[in-house]
Amino acid sequence: MPEATPVHTRALGTSAAEIAEGGRLLAAGCLVAFPTETVYGLGADATNPAAIASLYAAKGRPSFNPLIAHVAHVEDAFALGDFPPSARKLAEAFWPGALTLVVPVSENSPVCELARAGLASIAIRVPDHPVATALIKAAGSPIAAPSANRSGHVSPSTAAHVHADLDGIIEAVLDGGPTRIGVESTILGCLDDTVVMLRPGGIAREAIETILGTPLAEGKGDEAAPLAPGRLTSHYAPRQVLRLDAQGIQPGEACLAFGLPLPAGATPALTLNLSERGDVAEAAANLYQHLRALDAMDAQGIAVADFPRRGLGEAIHDRLMRAAAPR
Repeated sequence: MPEATPVHTRALGTSAAEIAEGGRLLAAGCLVAFPTETVYGLGADATNPAAIASLYAAKGRPSFNPLIAHVAHVEDAFALGDFPPSARKLAEAFWPGALTLVVPVSENSPVCELARAGLASIAIRVPDHPVATALIKAAGSPIAAPSANRSGHVSPSTAAHVHADLDGIIEAVLDGGPTRIGVESTILGCLDDTVVMLRPGGIAREAIETILGTPLAEGKGDEAAPLAPGRLTSHYAPRQVLRLDAQGIQPGEACLAFGLPLPAGATPALTLNLSERGDVAEAAANLYQHLRALDAMDAQGIAVADFPRRGLGEAIHDRLMRAAAPR
């Protein structure tokens, strides 16, 4: 994999002129980070193999890990892949939104093989964010956009997080403020009549199963050749070691809390609360920002309090399990 070439990273806003400039850069094969409703994405022209190679290099991401192609409209998504009936039903229910569908790639799909990691499938999303939609339209092609951070690191929910990881590596960052959901999209495999949960995320399992009328199947281990992003065992990881489901905080540990009261032994100076009122949606929105802040503290590891697994809690648990995995 080639090394990323140093560049001057431009800080752009979200005016029409700045979005147009971001689209021009993407069309020219450059890398541009931008906000979505989930996390900030690192955009590259999904039809341009050279741009995709640059994206893999910028992230330090394995090229066997496929990328999600982002498009502006549902109709654009249907042109990229062959959607089984269940996938069309889910697309019509949840797009635009925090759902990625993995479907068989269509014969005439313009998304390059490198972006698909050589697979016969393609991961597609229609984001629900005005800046993302306008930028994709300005670029004039599907945009591959994994999270805008170094591979395996904590994902970015603000433009400052993107600059912390990628400044001097990518061409521009569009600053649209903090992201609304704060964790990545849910990914479902729809390669036949069975719908498989590949990654929990911004759309809760319960909502998906209500639309389908049946339970989701569980994805099998595929780390050697994953069908979708976010499947590697160690991912979303801070520098410090995480200790999950902590009932008490050890001396010197930072604490990632959920609700009140705080776990025994937690000290205010080393504690951040995902949601004092015990709201899992608020917790998801705060997850990556709090992890980054705790990781910067002078602490002896990060203890994570227990929290519910319902709704977005399933996605939070998935991210923390991967963040705590051996590296």
